[in-house]
Amino acid sequence: MPSPIAVIDFETTGISPGQGARATEVAIVLLQGGRVVDRFQSLMRTGAWISPFITQLTGITNAMVAAAPEATAVVREAARFVGAAPMVAHNAAFDRRFWQAELALADLPAPQPFACTVLLSRRLYPQAPSHRLGVLVDYHGLPRTGAAHRALADAEMAAALLARMQHDLRTRWGVAAPDHALLVALQRCARPAVGALLARHAAAPVPPAAA
Repeated sequence: MPSPIAVIDFETTGISPGQGARATEVAIVLLQGGRVVDRFQSLMRTGAWISPFITQLTGITNAMVAAAPEATAVVREAARFVGAAPMVAHNAAFDRRFWQAELALADLPAPQPFACTVLLSRRLYPQAPSHRLGVLVDYHGLPRTGAAHRALADAEMAAALLARMQHDLRTRWGVAAPDHALLVALQRCARPAVGALLARHAAAPVPPAAA
């Protein structure tokens, strides 16, 4: 059985923790062998103010986070939930910054490598009309799991997109074991070299753990 991958999504008060933004909600979906095997979701109380614009976008209010668990407790539980699993997010640069920042505030390390379904979709589906999550979900005929801009709904959709990518890597490109390491290599690969990279992996033997 392949190792699990943790697909994460944050809702936040702004675009960057470096500018003082904090997380308001986190959701993590564990994907293993193309199937969701577990889920984690929680609002987070940080004391940061949520603007009317963010409330309109996400539906998350200041009153909701005031009644939520304290952020340090949430992120500690989230870190236990993820364990050693490598991570994936849609527009991973955004979620990685908040994951690292919130873990740092809880005095926890953030060692996991991230893969990004935006970068991967640009390599695998350059013909897609857009690489936004909702557009890709509709493009592939995947189910919409809830309101956009809520963490669990977005994490579920990103996990479904990742599962579709792994399925296509197996069936269209002949990659027997499309693991996280391959995803990271693929997202770093220049688009003209994608075919050669996948051909090399298609010719490689299947690791025993993935057989």
